[in-house]
Amino acid sequence: MKIFKSLIFATGLALAAEAPIFAQDAAQNRVVITGVRFAYPLVDKWIKQYTAENPKAQIVIETRTITDPEKYDLLIEAYDQEKEVKDTREYVSIGRYALLPVANSGSQFAREFSEKGLVEKTYKQVFFHDIYAEKDKSITTPFTVYTRLQKAGAPLTFAKYFGYEQQQIKGKTIAGADEHLIKALLKDDTGITYTVPGLAYDLTTRKATDGLTIIPVDLDGNGKVSKEEKSIDNLDQLLEKLESEKVKNVPVEYVHFSIAKNNSNPEAKKFLLWVASHSEEDLHQFGYLKPEAKRLQTEKEKLERFSAVK
Repeated sequence: MKIFKSLIFATGLALAAEAPIFAQDAAQNRVVITGVRFAYPLVDKWIKQYTAENPKAQIVIETRTITDPEKYDLLIEAYDQEKEVKDTREYVSIGRYALLPVANSGSQFAREFSEKGLVEKTYKQVFFHDIYAEKDKSITTPFTVYTRLQKAGAPLTFAKYFGYEQQQIKGKTIAGADEHLIKALLKDDTGITYTVPGLAYDLTTRKATDGLTIIPVDLDGNGKVSKEEKSIDNLDQLLEKLESEKVKNVPVEYVHFSIAKNNSNPEAKKFLLWVASHSEEDLHQFGYLKPEAKRLQTEKEKLERFSAVK
């Protein structure tokens, strides 16, 4: 009996000694990602692919609310950060997103401007406060712009492209993410907004999302919207056009992944390198444009050197 009890005691000690090791391994393999919410579906696919190849990895997305979670390893952003932030993090530009004007399909605005389209002058007049700009008095159709309340990638990019600040975007401000603008617009038969292709289009059918009309714009800057420029019914055709031609009146910006330069999670480094090598395969599926090849290669090489530092 004494021998049996001694064996139980010894086994208990061994298990107790191993428990902290298991916990430590789990903590080292856990990666927390947060940031711009419209990128979550794409990132979620990468997580599933990576963890299938690396089953010990535990990678989770913690949803950004008004602020970022207190602790995270990787940050996804949709605009260029300030220098003081960039100096503390390593970046890789995983893809590019475009911004398109959309309207509630039941609106008078959708019926009129799906045919007329938007040239730069009317685009600015519809979406921005500008007391100095010359006004087109022919725009009498009622509309309500929906925009983001908080500082965020899409409104910053949208405003900057046309020479404005985010606070100069007209309309009703909505707290929450970009998809909340779409939800608000769908409840308002005068509603219009700007959004990414991944929300403007149904990613399965590659056609416009139910209830939305994508408004064509003057892509060549000649002051009118041609029949060809109105051909935006298919997401893949749109992406091909945006990648192969130099277009106007379509704001485009990079989606970045970043990691802290100091005391960074080794598993997060591995995942980030994997993304840099595999990201292009899935970009079009989720409505993104591919990054410039030279830029991606330069950032990938820099990331490889960073990851080699223990």
